Amino acid sequence: MKKWAILEAPPGEFMESHPELPPIIARLLWNRNLRAQEQIDEFLNPDYSTDIYDPFLFRDMAEAVKIIFDAIAADKNIVVHGDYDADGVCASVILVTTLKKLGAKNLNVFLPHREEDGYGLNKNTIESLAKQKTDLIVTCDCGLSNNEEIILANKLGMEVIVTDHHSVPETLPPASAIIHPQLPGQNYPCKTLAGAGVAFKLTQALLITHAKTNALMPDGQAHESFEKWLLDLVAIATVADMVPLLGESRTLTRYGLTVLNKTRNIGLKKLLIAAGIADESGRPKKGPYNSETVGFQLSPRLNAAGRMDHANSAFALLSAEDETTAVDLANQLNKNNTDRQKLTEQMVNQAVKQIGETKQENNPVLFAIADGWAPGVIGLIAGKLKDLYYKPAIVMGKIDGEINGSGRSITEFNIIAALQSMPELFSKFGGHPQACGFTLKSPKMLEKFKKKLSAKAATATAGLELKPQLAIDAEVDLADVDWKLYDLLQKFEPFGQANEEPLYLARGLTVMEVSPVGQDGRHLKLMVKHNSHVVKKTIAFGFGDLNKHPADWKNTLKPGDKIDLVFKVSVNEWNGNRELELAVKDMKKSK
Repeated sequence: MKKWAILEAPPGEFMESHPELPPIIARLLWNRNLRAQEQIDEFLNPDYSTDIYDPFLFRDMAEAVKIIFDAIAADKNIVVHGDYDADGVCASVILVTTLKKLGAKNLNVFLPHREEDGYGLNKNTIESLAKQKTDLIVTCDCGLSNNEEIILANKLGMEVIVTDHHSVPETLPPASAIIHPQLPGQNYPCKTLAGAGVAFKLTQALLITHAKTNALMPDGQAHESFEKWLLDLVAIATVADMVPLLGESRTLTRYGLTVLNKTRNIGLKKLLIAAGIADESGRPKKGPYNSETVGFQLSPRLNAAGRMDHANSAFALLSAEDETTAVDLANQLNKNNTDRQKLTEQMVNQAVKQIGETKQENNPVLFAIADGWAPGVIGLIAGKLKDLYYKPAIVMGKIDGEINGSGRSITEFNIIAALQSMPELFSKFGGHPQACGFTLKSPKMLEKFKKKLSAKAATATAGLELKPQLAIDAEVDLADVDWKLYDLLQKFEPFGQANEEPLYLARGLTVMEVSPVGQDGRHLKLMVKHNSHVVKKTIAFGFGDLNKHPADWKNTLKPGDKIDLVFKVSVNEWNGNRELELAVKDMKKSK
């Protein structure tokens, strides 16, 4: 059972100091810690001309730009080294597209294979790139934790520019330039850019520099036009990587979603069609593409490439220049995603069985491990376990005598900080406070790792009530849920990390009708009344599935029952009709 936490209403002085704001908007802003007028203006009315920061505020940006233009002028061999997830792939496409347009002739891209290469740079790759006479490596969404690998690259005569956004290690690599918003002493205002956001800032700096001596791009395009048509990729990466959608990240995403709705990217158009959410011209079938489109439709398909096969197919799709190639690749990614879904379900069932058999349910950290579990899927399994048990979860696969792991954590436990306290156990690791990936130095380290991590988690969560929490923005009467409220909420799009879609609570609703819908009746349509004769429709996704909701709402809920609902306000569109719909996030019988 989830904890329902109704967020506090803002104090009277906040409401009085912002009389121009409707009360519900003022409350939502307060709940998102947006208090200063400048913050509020930027949030409600993001402006690309004023809310996008100068890329040269990054301390190493001028040096990175000089190195790149010198390399282009000297026809040096440049390799963009990306990552295998949606963020890393989009970042790589952004940089490769830009460098090509700026005249780079000897340009290649390298995306690692999850199983063969692992995350980030590795020494085999560095040696291989040196043999290919590479002069300059530019990383995307990786590199900051690769100290030894970059030392080796320098020794073999290669320069390295790192663009990254992951956790900052104690020792920085000796790269020629590091573009990272959270470096110590870094004055860049937005600390939460995704990897593609950082790559985009490097692109901006390159375009600004080129524009000083060239009125147009080499292909005759205006610099600003070229820059803005890349924003769809920035938006996809930012939503996919679940970074906070505040400040510059929010502005980039908001404009990027606008670009996505009229994208010129052939591969993206074909992927939207393959996903079934676009017509044959690539236009949306049901309302504009938004952060939900990216989170539930695009990013899983782009990520599926690296999880099930190789991220090269996602890169090729987003770089495609002809329709036939794009259609084939979009269909391939769509199939990869379907295969990934089936494999995920199978592995989750195996992991849950293992946790039960080893009686781990009350342990501070859950561990599941098996021979052959694919590195591309173990992170998803860890996420499912974390959600199911609300505990940090580590899922590991043993392949060729090596143990690779992926972890997902709850908000109460910073998992990457825990790993950083025991670096001697890993040949490589990295991640965020709520997600990590690693390779153990030896299988012999497994038990020591489990004991150390469990002890860290037990200490961090001691005395805390560990339950998932629903942060509810306000308690409302259903009579107040109307099109006017919905239109006000659109000011808060795009929704995502640190700007979750608002949730509301209504108590004491009378159930008028309960109808199972969807495959096997997994979802429930509820018709309810609240303090009036007006009947409202709600949809409770997954509430007819006993695996997700053991309360068995499908068979126990009946007309006349009184319930409390937590819901978000959405729109259902079909056959050209639009109606407000309340999407249920949780429910309880009224006391």
